[in-house]
Amino acid sequence: MKYDVIVVGSGVAGLTAAAYLAKSGHSTLLCEKEARCGGLVNSFERNGFTFDGGIRALENAGALFPMLKQLGLKLDFVKNKVSMGIEDRIIHIESDNSADEYGDLLTRFYPESKDEIAAIIRDIRKIMRYMDVQYGIDNPLFLDMKADREYLMKEVLPWIFRYAKTVRKIMAINQPVVDYLKKFTANQALLDIITQHFFTETPAFFALSYIKLYLDYYYPKGGTGVLIEKLVDFIQGHGGEISTGTEIKTIDPEKQMVTVINGESYGYRQLLWAADLKQLYQIINIDMVRNNKLKTGLKEKIDFLSDKTGNNSIFTLYLSANLDNRYFEEIAAGHFFYTPSREGQTLAGEIPLGCTWKQIQTWLDKFFALTTYEISIPSLRDIAMAPDGKTGLIISVLFDYTLTKYINDKGWYEQFKEYTENLIIKTLDQSVYPGLADAEIDRFSSSPLTLAQITGNTDGAITGWAFTNHPIPAEYRLPRIATAVNTPLPNIYQAGQWTFSPSGFPVAIITGKLAADKIQRNLKK
Repeated sequence: MKYDVIVVGSGVAGLTAAAYLAKSGHSTLLCEKEARCGGLVNSFERNGFTFDGGIRALENAGALFPMLKQLGLKLDFVKNKVSMGIEDRIIHIESDNSADEYGDLLTRFYPESKDEIAAIIRDIRKIMRYMDVQYGIDNPLFLDMKADREYLMKEVLPWIFRYAKTVRKIMAINQPVVDYLKKFTANQALLDIITQHFFTETPAFFALSYIKLYLDYYYPKGGTGVLIEKLVDFIQGHGGEISTGTEIKTIDPEKQMVTVINGESYGYRQLLWAADLKQLYQIINIDMVRNNKLKTGLKEKIDFLSDKTGNNSIFTLYLSANLDNRYFEEIAAGHFFYTPSREGQTLAGEIPLGCTWKQIQTWLDKFFALTTYEISIPSLRDIAMAPDGKTGLIISVLFDYTLTKYINDKGWYEQFKEYTENLIIKTLDQSVYPGLADAEIDRFSSSPLTLAQITGNTDGAITGWAFTNHPIPAEYRLPRIATAVNTPLPNIYQAGQWTFSPSGFPVAIITGKLAADKIQRNLKK
């Protein structure tokens, strides 16, 4: 059977593209290797508690709400409130002025760096103003040239000129955030506290804009997975086909055919790859390619990607507790970034690769006492997410895939998971949530290996390519994001977190829409 379009990967990028393609009447097949759609956006139920298995909230960034409006999808959102805390001090991000509160929080713990912190906060405010411009309107990509003509003339055209000036300023601070902040301070603990919950070498403009971005987070009632359910229903309701448990085994770019693991083959006029990018080039049999120019280009691409790594991964503890919502609500919001120590995780030392289990335990003890936790409590945003009088917590930390794999290869994986779960509960019980350990009902966890297995992402990455790749194998220039969906393969495009850097949820939506638009133009030829 031949389709107008085959989309591979049912994360947000693949679902967005498939929704627009199906809406336009094109025969569309969406293939997903797992049993359910969503990738890093999903929710699941366990013993009466609903947890989010991927991202903890949805950022609008001028893309989510316009996309939903254009597709006619309705979700019930609540504002996703965010808190930040160090040791016994907690602030709540409620407006742009929270940047000053953040500065006061830092000054409380690092009074010797008061002037340096003040300079950093001034710079953060400047970057927040840049974000006001970048995300200040609905992304024009989701506007109708006829129906939205008045908005385009009054809002979009003036914005284009402001954006052109601002984007140059943004790209001027496209350097690793730690290096950027060193021009303000040499206080390593301060540098750690500001940056340790970001990925290694995260660009400064991205990391230092997060107080602004937190204000643009929303939570769908029922969990983040409700968005996926709506998109799946939309695609199928418009004639699109979704085939889960369907892993692509090979692609023949010249015959425009894909073959799945069970041996079935499907033809396509256009193909969109919205899955791990390394996998795309690994499943093409170069020896079967007859076009010498294409073969040469493929070899160059494969060689180029061979040593490139995925971005940081995470370790996540899912915990259900016999504590009422009000206990947690009096401490912090339902989305909480908490650091139990002012000392900074640099003190934990280098990642203990090649060490004994005992040495790794010692490092884990230090690391989990110093690192920053992202704590999500779904029932603080939707009370129906947990049984009455009980609360479910999702507790995550950035964690190294290579170390996790080393531990697994040595046969220590189950010990590691149990040891790490205990450390997390102990740390939070002795700091921000006293009594948490005694209130435990149930627990389970996922590691970078879990994410790699479920998503197929290189190194269990949660936001595409690592910033430590030089060069990063993805477009990173904002004015050129439209080119990020191109590949060297004929009639094959790419979308999602591997196509642009820095990546994330809004980029997945935007690149999915960009790819769908290009594919539709090609199909009309």
